[in-house]
Amino acid sequence: MSVSRVSAFGALALTGVLALSACATENPAPSDGNTAAGDPTNAAAVADCFTGDLKAEGSSAQKNAIDEAISAYQTACTDATIDYQPTGSGAGIKQFIAKQVDFAGSDSALKTEEKDGIIEAQEAKNSCGSDAWNLPMVTGPIAIAYNVKGVDKLVLNADVASKIFDGKITTWNDPAIAALNKDATLPATPIKVYFRSDESGTTENFTKYLKAAAPSAWSYETSKKWPGKGEGKEKSAGVATATKGQDGAITYVEWSYAQQNQLSMASIDTGSGPVELTADSAGKTVATAEQTGTGNDLALKIDYATKEAGAYPIVLVTYEIVCSAYPDAETGKKVKSFLKTFASEEVQGGLTAQGYAPLPAEVASKVETAIDAIS
Repeated sequence: MSVSRVSAFGALALTGVLALSACATENPAPSDGNTAAGDPTNAAAVADCFTGDLKAEGSSAQKNAIDEAISAYQTACTDATIDYQPTGSGAGIKQFIAKQVDFAGSDSALKTEEKDGIIEAQEAKNSCGSDAWNLPMVTGPIAIAYNVKGVDKLVLNADVASKIFDGKITTWNDPAIAALNKDATLPATPIKVYFRSDESGTTENFTKYLKAAAPSAWSYETSKKWPGKGEGKEKSAGVATATKGQDGAITYVEWSYAQQNQLSMASIDTGSGPVELTADSAGKTVATAEQTGTGNDLALKIDYATKEAGAYPIVLVTYEIVCSAYPDAETGKKVKSFLKTFASEEVQGGLTAQGYAPLPAEVASKVETAIDAIS
């Protein structure tokens, strides 16, 4: 899959994105009083504005992205209120199955095999009364972020990262780290690992990377619950804030949170040379993903052990988990309306400045088709 979806709109502020879209659209604004033809907020006119409330929760990794999409939608559709709570992927799935929210955000697709006594995909289907679909919406690279005085650049590989996060490498001047950073002056500062204490899709994707890329060094199974060593902090904001305030600290966190907290980020050597985290380098990995779901269920399998030159391997895809056919048709229309805007090139392109990579073109096309099929 190509990464041509990465748009030139990415450098623009959201208001500029909306204005550009309003100029280009051929669809007149609806006559419900929400928007007017020619208004710069007309970008969401094609989304068929709804009136009322929409509730969702889940992934904190996508918070900054979905906030942008909500802002775009509610600016154009002033009678709509969208409430998204970043409670974590595990909590979001549980609330969706319990019919407490209209859709869930999750950094991993619904499980199709039994875990902890349930099969998530089957439970979601039972709750919906129809198949539940995983719709990839946000590409969120995961940074290995650190705070070490005097160390502005750092190279790690999966083997060394595994030993750090498992407490087997405990100081920053360890020979294994020094071997990857021959030009750096590494201090004897103790390493302080912070991990997500809540159930997290970010944790699951990070452990997938460690397991796939360094199976001999990382002995744990992949999990939403952190299996390694360190000190737990709640949600993405918690680990980022803790790392920012502690010399010698390291964590795994979404790119957007690392940027917001001005944390340094390690380059990852997959065997083809160190790769910095950028939208393009993350996109190269997402572009190799295979669809494991069928039809409009767009669950993806990412190759975390990729050795492709220039590909940053630690990425997650946040899915919006939806009912294919909602028991309440009006709820289905609301979900469909909002997700159309979220998936639009205008909004996706604007997410680059927030620390996300837009969906590759082929994935985006499938997502748009699936959204159209929601009822």
